[in-house]
Amino acid sequence: MTALEGVKVICVGQFYFAPYCSMLMARLGADVIKVEAPEGDPYRRLPTVDHDGFPIQFRFLNSGKRTIRLDLKQPGGQEILRNLVRTADVLVQNLSPGAMDRRGLGYEQLSAINPALIMASGTGFGSFGPYAGQPAMDLTIQARSAIMSTTGFADGAPVRTGPSVVDFVAGTHMLSGVLAALFQRTRTGRGQHVEVALQDAIIPSLTSNIAGLLSEATESHERTGNRHGGLAVAPYNAYRTNDGWIAVLCPTDAHWRRLCELMADPATDDPRFAAMSGRCADIDEVDAIVERWTSARPKDLLAQMLVEAGIPSAPVVTLPELLEDPHVRERGVLRTVTDEQGSFMTIGSPLFLSDSPMVEPWRAREVGADTDEVLTNELGMSVDDIAKLREAGVI
Repeated sequence: MTALEGVKVICVGQFYFAPYCSMLMARLGADVIKVEAPEGDPYRRLPTVDHDGFPIQFRFLNSGKRTIRLDLKQPGGQEILRNLVRTADVLVQNLSPGAMDRRGLGYEQLSAINPALIMASGTGFGSFGPYAGQPAMDLTIQARSAIMSTTGFADGAPVRTGPSVVDFVAGTHMLSGVLAALFQRTRTGRGQHVEVALQDAIIPSLTSNIAGLLSEATESHERTGNRHGGLAVAPYNAYRTNDGWIAVLCPTDAHWRRLCELMADPATDDPRFAAMSGRCADIDEVDAIVERWTSARPKDLLAQMLVEAGIPSAPVVTLPELLEDPHVRERGVLRTVTDEQGSFMTIGSPLFLSDSPMVEPWRAREVGADTDEVLTNELGMSVDDIAKLREAGVI
């Protein structure tokens, strides 16, 4: 048995936000039906394709889901969605703000059809507040939420984070809200609306940066490069090695003392460096001492020495190195699946439950590949009914 066995999810999602939430639910055993506009999810048209010409981003986020083509701008498409909702447990969506309500598919309308429905809506800024209703994407939320202004080096321009952290953090928050609502429903019998805003989801990650701003005991810096966001921990940086870089941090004085033993540098005997406050006050000197030691050694040797000493550290790996990492391969979050068509890479699950095995994802399908099967088996439509809908451009 899987954690979400028997749970039916309708995903009216696009890009990363809602699709990541529904992907995690699929890996937990839910039956996920992805609803796409006639032209398909925009990420089906990205130029980053696999060896078989299929868009990689779409495959990563949508393997393991059934997919139907449905024009929600047409009354016929709206009616089909309402009928699917009658037997659904969850609907997740991140269409443009207000799009579902304008089509008569908002929570109030859908919950009247199925009071047990849990509907999760993802937007940039939520349903209230001065920015409510404004369109948003990962990049614009990073700009509006001080992620860009706190990323990069003090003498450089604001920088977007490499990964799309906002979309994936928000998708994880959406999953949390849906699971909480499912649990509450076991006691009340009622569904509810779950709202997750991209900006709300990412702001807590700025805790160290905000602490540095509010603290009167330390100097505030907007961008700190690879140093601690509040400049409250030292050493805490990426240091040059003779073959790349390594990240090292000492969150306690005990960690620093163990690092000093490894470095065997007389400069560390300076009493200014004995306590965290002193090291933070003279952070440039501390970083110079550490890099003097790391720059003479390879990153993998340093990583081994630091791990053995119990000091938090890691070599800075490249993307090609990550894909070949034996630990990443064994964990299977990035996984290669083999089927009758060959092999493809997709995302497994970062959630490991001891009594709920992950459902192995199948290959993401072409847009509308499961439309006929879903309409027949879920709604009992005839071949003629489906043909008429297709002729009208509804499916």
